[in-house]
Amino acid sequence: MSSTSNELLFERAQGVIPGGVSSPVRAFNAVGGTPRFITRGKGARVWDAEGRSYIDYVLSWGPLIAGHAHPAVIEAVERAARDGLSFGMPTEIEIELAEAIRTAVPSLERLRFTSSGTEATMSALRLARGFTGRSRIIKFEGCYHGHADSLLVKAGSGALTFGNPSSAGVPAEVAQHTLVLDFNDTQQLADAFAREGDHIAAVIVEPVAGNMNLVPGHPEFLAALRRLCSAHGAVLIFDEVMSGFRVHPGGAQALYGITPDLTTFGKVVGGGMPVGVFGGRRDIMACIAPQGPVYQAGTLSGNPVAMAAGLATLKLTRAVGFYERLFAATRELTDGLNAIGAQSGHALSAACVGSMFGLYFSARPPGRFSEVMAADRVRFNRFFHRMLEQGVHLAPSAFEAGFLSSAHDPADIAATLAAAKTALVD
Repeated sequence: MSSTSNELLFERAQGVIPGGVSSPVRAFNAVGGTPRFITRGKGARVWDAEGRSYIDYVLSWGPLIAGHAHPAVIEAVERAARDGLSFGMPTEIEIELAEAIRTAVPSLERLRFTSSGTEATMSALRLARGFTGRSRIIKFEGCYHGHADSLLVKAGSGALTFGNPSSAGVPAEVAQHTLVLDFNDTQQLADAFAREGDHIAAVIVEPVAGNMNLVPGHPEFLAALRRLCSAHGAVLIFDEVMSGFRVHPGGAQALYGITPDLTTFGKVVGGGMPVGVFGGRRDIMACIAPQGPVYQAGTLSGNPVAMAAGLATLKLTRAVGFYERLFAATRELTDGLNAIGAQSGHALSAACVGSMFGLYFSARPPGRFSEVMAADRVRFNRFFHRMLEQGVHLAPSAFEAGFLSSAHDPADIAATLAAAKTALVD
């Protein structure tokens, strides 16, 4: 059998790029097979190197809430690029995007741009430590906050064990300051604060987790986070890199009615360009250089082309009915998947929050990391490839959320559900 274009490109890529990819999940290691090399995208679809089109539910891992290559975003990028790609100096469009974000999310009294979500979360944690004078942080198993050293940590065998590195190259002395708890376990959280509260600088959480598949935070758990952080003087950081502008126009914090001290954003606020944001309370943000002693910088932070893409995207989301239509389409997809799972007799379930969705090979949507791990990954992998063969592009991992865009129309949803019904036939 002769190699396909995707196979040839993957072989070529492996000769110059470790694993053939610039981010690990793209390599298809979790599902097997050859990754698709994408040549273009338009609306709800992408095309690979062989000219095959796919209904896309990855959407660059979330940023493309208006779909691929939306004319208004492309026009804004082209207009900005004609004036220069980068200056390393302040521009007015930085202010415009910052004001648009603060209008939508008032808890960001002050904010700063970075070039990635990882930079945003890393900077927020450094800021929290500088503000409180403390070293320890709490994160939750299954919540991913980028690849900064102190965040690449998972729990040991004990519920309150300080973390061990989950990546080579992370020093144990860095990991030891990170306490990893179970997501959505309110009692364990209270116990941790009872023991360590005077030493905890910050708690960082995805209020709607998207990197262990879709697992929403329980309202009582998130409320306990706010209460305990306030009582112990710790900084509550909502990582809304995924959920920001995806689950509610004001983010998950508006959806749940909980105000964090700091928030990180990415994805949608870049409109497909590399952008991260961290911001929050004015008194905490005053600690950032040059105003305060906590250093953070970036040559490409506030890049004018990226600012233009983000501002154009946020303007699109403000159209009347934008979110209502988008959320209804997402519910139509997950309701359909649940119905197909029930009819097929397979343990297939689905759930959504706003325009994020989860697909699980388990009897019901999981609420904790352990439940995610108990789902049938072998069956997911088979389902993934059968969907791909029928022109439906899902995330190549059982541990990633999916996304819809305003470009997904009823025909796309119907085609996806028809493909799913076929994919479940043994």
